[in-house]
Amino acid sequence: MTDRAIKFLDAPGFAGSESEKLAYKQVEGQAPTLIWCGGLKSDMEGNKALFLHSWAIRTGQAYIRFDYFGHGQSTGRFRDGTISRWSRDIVQIIDGCVKGDVILVGSSMGGWSSLLAARARPERVKGLVLINPAPDFTEKLIWANWPEEARRAVVEDGIYYEPSNYDDPCEYSRELINDGRTHQLLDASICFNGPVRVLQGLSDTIVPWDYAYRVVDALTSTDVTMTLIKGGDHSLSRPEDLTRLRNTVTDIIEGLYS
Repeated sequence: MTDRAIKFLDAPGFAGSESEKLAYKQVEGQAPTLIWCGGLKSDMEGNKALFLHSWAIRTGQAYIRFDYFGHGQSTGRFRDGTISRWSRDIVQIIDGCVKGDVILVGSSMGGWSSLLAARARPERVKGLVLINPAPDFTEKLIWANWPEEARRAVVEDGIYYEPSNYDDPCEYSRELINDGRTHQLLDASICFNGPVRVLQGLSDTIVPWDYAYRVVDALTSTDVTMTLIKGGDHSLSRPEDLTRLRNTVTDIIEGLYS
C-alpha cells in the first residue's frame, strides 16, 4: 500500500513504432486515483509529485506518478516525444494501472496533456487540477515568440536546441511543433464538464496568468475556479504552494465524493 518501488507499464507505440515502457510509482488506496502529470522535461521525482505521494500514503489515497515517454526512467528519446504521445501516455496509465475514477493533476505542459487525456477518457476522468497550465504552448508561447533563426532551425534542420536552466538545452523538434499544431485547444471550447481547479502563479514568467485564464474561459464546465497566487512562480513548489495544492486536491475529492 505504501510501495515506492518503481514499476514499468508496457506502452504500445504508434503505428510502425516499437513498444515503450512507462516508469511509474503507485500508492494503492481509496478511489478516486490521483494521477500526477508533470511538465515538459520534468520527471516523477519533482517536489510536487513527491509531496503528493507522501500525502497519499498518509491518507490512504490512491495515487500514481509516472514519467512520460523520453522523460526520467521511461524509455525513449525526449526529442522523439510529441504532445499526442505524452497525452497518450496518460491514457495508457489510466487504462493499464487504474480501475475506476481518476483525477488528473497536471502541471504546465501536463495541463495540456491532461486536458487531451480527459477528452479521450471522459467516462474515467472526473476532475482536473491544473497548475500553471500551458495548452497550445508549442504554437502560442514558443513558436510565436521565437526569433527567426530558431524557426529556421526547426524547419530546415528538424531540431532547435534552446538554452535552458538545466545542464542540457531543450530540444524542440519539427515533429513536436507540427504535432502541437494539430492539438490546439484554446481556439475553441474545451469540452469537460467536471470540476476544474486552476492554480496560477502571478510571478510565472513562462505561463502568464492571463494566458492561463484562457483555459478557464474555454472550458465548458460551470464548476471552474482559478486561484491567482501572488509571488508564485512557474514551479509553485514553496511550502505554502504545496499546502495549497494539497488543500485543492482534498477539496475537489470531497466535492465529488462526499
